[in-house]
Amino acid sequence: MSDAVKKVKRIKKDSQLLIRISSAEREQFLELCEQLDTSAAREIRRFIRGFMEKHAPSEDPANKESIHVEEDKSRSKKSRIS
Repeated sequence: MSDAVKKVKRIKKDSQLLIRISSAEREQFLELCEQLDTSAAREIRRFIRGFMEKHAPSEDPANKESIHVEEDKSRSKKSRIS
């Protein structure tokens, strides 16, 4: 296997996060996600990961063990058209 190819470790999604937002915001968000051919859960997970990465305390990269998570794009209902 080439060094350029990275192994991706999938983490089981075993927890939920309950948030409260207005019905109008929820509907707008869901409609926009549908227009962009993505899911609300995928976009919220993407936001959370980006937020954690941005605000994580800096560590020595040599000592940091990281897990790369890749969204399962095959779960999308529609195929994207460019």
